[in-house]
Amino acid sequence: MDQTGPKSICFSLVPEFSMLAFTAVLEPLRAANELSQKTLFAWRVVSADGSPVMSSNGLRITPEGNIDNVENCWAVFVCGGRNSHLGRDRRVERWLRRLQFNGVRVGAISDGAYVLARAGLLDGYLCTIHWNCIDGFSETYPNIEVSEKIYQIDRNRYTCAGGTASMDMVLKIIEQEHGRNLAMAVAEHFMHIDIREEQADQRKPAGARHDLRNETLVKALELIEANLEETLSVAEISKQVGVSARQIERLFSAFFGCTPSQYYRRLRLRRARHLLTSSNLSVTEIGVACGFSSMSHFSKCYRDLYGVSPRRERSRPPEAHRDISR
Repeated sequence: MDQTGPKSICFSLVPEFSMLAFTAVLEPLRAANELSQKTLFAWRVVSADGSPVMSSNGLRITPEGNIDNVENCWAVFVCGGRNSHLGRDRRVERWLRRLQFNGVRVGAISDGAYVLARAGLLDGYLCTIHWNCIDGFSETYPNIEVSEKIYQIDRNRYTCAGGTASMDMVLKIIEQEHGRNLAMAVAEHFMHIDIREEQADQRKPAGARHDLRNETLVKALELIEANLEETLSVAEISKQVGVSARQIERLFSAFFGCTPSQYYRRLRLRRARHLLTSSNLSVTEIGVACGFSSMSHFSKCYRDLYGVSPRRERSRPPEAHRDISR
């Protein structure tokens, strides 16, 4: 649905939505209006029932109304957060489907992609979500293509990983609708010097994250990270890297103070924790997805690292295991 006047955008807030991701979209729209001295964009904020919505930092936003107050708009963005994978509001899903059927562009900020997926609005589209939720999202929706890029614009679907990636996505939208010069001016206004394109990765490569210069160790880490479900033995890793198993053992001991197997297990358990706290998969399914064929072994290893069993992790309050990065 194209409009001749300002582009009207509706923001639908999900409980515990990411305040940073939300404002990183909203503020550039405001700046675009001010810098152009025109009302290029208009917006309204709604919640499912019109009640105030608490954000991830505890602040509450009072919306202008509920979803029934929105009859048409240029685009709608679902603003998600830590617990968007939980619960289901079929009324919201029907509303989103109705809007997209009427030609409205549909998008998700941070983990709001879960809401779009439940509504069937990402089928056949390329999307993204915060890196901490990619595993859980992919396991829950195996038929949806999800990338590890900071944002994805696929025809009339907009998804971003949240955080500062939200600003990069909205700057791209400003560029598409009103030109590169205005997008650059908005970016400079917020001292966002480098506008990242959607091809940018959410995370640095393994070597850069650990500040490693040893190419052999970097290759070993990349192999491990790419094979968390079908785990590789130290012998298989050393063969693919092209050095002896003893050399791999020495490198891990020198740089990480542990064996390759111990490091491998730690990554698998970290992935299990992500799945436990960001998906609705069963504990058994999560154990298998993380390379554990024995549930008792999975439970013991998990308890040894985190102090609680996988099942207990599920029942803990959100603040006990929440990730602050979204």
